[in-house]
Amino acid sequence: MGDEAVPDDRRHHPPRRAPPMTRMLTGDRPTGPLHLGHYFGTLQNRVRLQDSGAEIFVVIADYQVITDRDIADDLLGHTHRLVLDYLAVGIDPARATVFTHSAVPALNQLLLPFLSLVSVAELGRNPTVKDEIAHSRQSAVSGLMFTYPAHQAADILFCKADVVPVGQDQVPHLEVTRTIARRFNERYGPVFPEPEAMLSAAPVLLGTDGTKMSKSRSNSIPLSATTDETAALIRRATTDADRRITYDPANRPGVSGLLQLAAFCQGRDPHAVAADIGDGGAAALKRTVTEAVNTYFAPVRARRAEYAQDLPYVREVLREGNKRANAIAEATLDEVRTAMGSFR
Repeated sequence: MGDEAVPDDRRHHPPRRAPPMTRMLTGDRPTGPLHLGHYFGTLQNRVRLQDSGAEIFVVIADYQVITDRDIADDLLGHTHRLVLDYLAVGIDPARATVFTHSAVPALNQLLLPFLSLVSVAELGRNPTVKDEIAHSRQSAVSGLMFTYPAHQAADILFCKADVVPVGQDQVPHLEVTRTIARRFNERYGPVFPEPEAMLSAAPVLLGTDGTKMSKSRSNSIPLSATTDETAALIRRATTDADRRITYDPANRPGVSGLLQLAAFCQGRDPHAVAADIGDGGAAALKRTVTEAVNTYFAPVRARRAEYAQDLPYVREVLREGNKRANAIAEATLDEVRTAMGSFR
């Protein structure tokens, strides 16, 4: 299980060097398989930052699954599959702390003092929360949904992360975290950093229907997909009737999304990929994309399959990560109680 299992596209995307002692928090909800959008949007950057010397914390946000749904379906299975994806793309448990939200009680105890530092009006104005409420799977908005930004603040600040990779839609959540950190420090004394957002330079990867690739939209290509499954998903992708293949995201989102995916995998410009296909039409485009994806991800899939044969190791990764996260969370909670004085 050596480094050869991790795709090396550094010629096309130079790693962003992390400042000394950078601590990064990132994570995912265990609601389904990670997909190619996750890989090019965030997983790739996690590995680069890890390799550049940053201290990486990856939270599997299991409690947050019930933020916008009534039950957490197959939570343990989804959690194990997330760990397999992390290991497959190159997250190294010796250099990264992978843990589950629910296994770190001291982290969750930060929520109450944090909620005292933001108003109901401020939470209600958060545009990301508004959008998530509008697309919620619940019949009514839960308190957990409404206070989601404060939960994220606890996730980020318990380990004193100073860098958080986010998409543009998550920036308002991070601003709540920065506000909570600043107000705590002003009221009780300096304990928390104000973390900075790290926005991905990668364009949004579109799904097979020409809209943003997402687990909830059933338009994604999972990292765990086989070569045949990948081919079938790409064959069903939305294109158009124009045989001339061009990269035009505004007017041809389906075609352009496929070109961008091939370009990511080949380390090329999507216009160049389009030029190579020329008048080949949708069939040639889909063959090109399928070959590019399956070639690029073959080492990742092989690595994942190898780890899948050793689930005791996967569980050990979580046990050790939970142990490290608990020690840090308890130390941070002690600092918070000391700063607040009367709660010692």
